[in-house]
Amino acid sequence: MSDPAISIQNVTVRFRPLVDKNPTLRRSIGHLRHREKDEIVALDDVSLTIVKGEAFGVIGSNGAGKSTLLKVIAKTLKPTSGTVNVYGKTSTLLSLGLGMKPELSGRRNVYLGGLAAGLRKAEIDEKFDSIVEYADIGAAINRPVKTYSSGMFSRLAFSVAMAIEPNILLLDEVLAVGDESFRQKSLDTMKGLLENAGTIVFVSHALVNVVDFCDRTMWLDQGRIRMIGPSDEVVETYKAEVTLQK
Repeated sequence: MSDPAISIQNVTVRFRPLVDKNPTLRRSIGHLRHREKDEIVALDDVSLTIVKGEAFGVIGSNGAGKSTLLKVIAKTLKPTSGTVNVYGKTSTLLSLGLGMKPELSGRRNVYLGGLAAGLRKAEIDEKFDSIVEYADIGAAINRPVKTYSSGMFSRLAFSVAMAIEPNILLLDEVLAVGDESFRQKSLDTMKGLLENAGTIVFVSHALVNVVDFCDRTMWLDQGRIRMIGPSDEVVETYKAEVTLQK
């Protein structure tokens, strides 16, 4: 087996209900009684290893824990228990335009995104022209991001993410938005990353894209792993169960 890019061991993520800032005695007693009952388990004792050079898919219904898993890998969410080891530089697109400021121009957002990802201003200066060229949004780079179409938004977000030159790319439904030419361009870029022993974790409801792009896929169900294996086998099993539940 290839070297691990991501190793997850016995990871559990629990969320507690929001705390009432001005609780009465009666409410406080009620909260104590129902805390365990109301607690949300987003991930439940999840363990897996994703290897270098692999495109790894994650599927499941809404609320299955897919986005929570990406946040744990990205280190933007600390698990309640368990360990996560990531071996490489990670770039994350958990949602389109994450971290972008709608009122600011695309130009300003390139710098915001780059700085948030750990690049120095001098590095962004050096990469700026290539980021804009890849995004291919023309003079719109000087317009407020709130005026962008979803396709333009995705172009700019993906261009900034790839400018970081990641070893590991985390994607949450990003390829579901944008025009066909951009999707093909981004797919070609990601294939190049994989050829250089990079790793991609791809969360999506677009099962056709998962089968076409991912080597292996994991099916999450209410925070637990139901199945990990070849993408076509996992997707077919998942689709069969979803059909039975209708």
